[in-house]
Order: sequence, then C-alpha cells, then structure tokens
Amino acid sequence: MANSPQAKKRARQAEKSRSHNAGMRSMFRTYIKKVVYAIDAGDKAAAETAYKAAVPVIDSMCNKGLYHANKAARHKSRLNQRIRAMA
Repeated sequence: MANSPQAKKRARQAEKSRSHNAGMRSMFRTYIKKVVYAIDAGDKAAAETAYKAAVPVIDSMCNKGLYHANKAARHKSRLNQRIRAMA
C-alpha cells in the first residue's frame, strides 16, 4: 500500500484515470457494436450511418492513447470492408 503522500496521490490519480478509461473503452466498444449489429441486420443505410458516427469516436480514443493507432485503423478498415461487401 502507498505510504508516502506522493504515492497516495498517485494511487488516487490512477484509480480516477482507470475508471475514466474504462468508460471510454466501453463507449468505443458500443459504437463498434452498433455498426456490427446494423451489418448483421442487413441494413446498409443504418450501417453507414453508425459507421460515420463511430469513426470520430475511434479516432478520439486513438488520439487519447487508449488504443494504438494500428488497432483503430484495423477496426475502421474491417468495418468499412464489411459495409462495402453488403452491396
């Protein structure tokens, strides 16, 4: 357990950022699921709309450092590939 005041503060900060990051990751996954569900339902218009909403969220999570840039690009690429295959 943290003994020094500095270590106690760092523990508080770590807990705060952990819970914030968990919420951000949850939002990331939710936006991706919305696109996937629209694709699975066969609704191309809804899938494109959900994808357009998801891209800024994916990019912002990448810019915040929650996800690696390659992981964000991979998600966007795969979702877009599945939407284009629906035609």
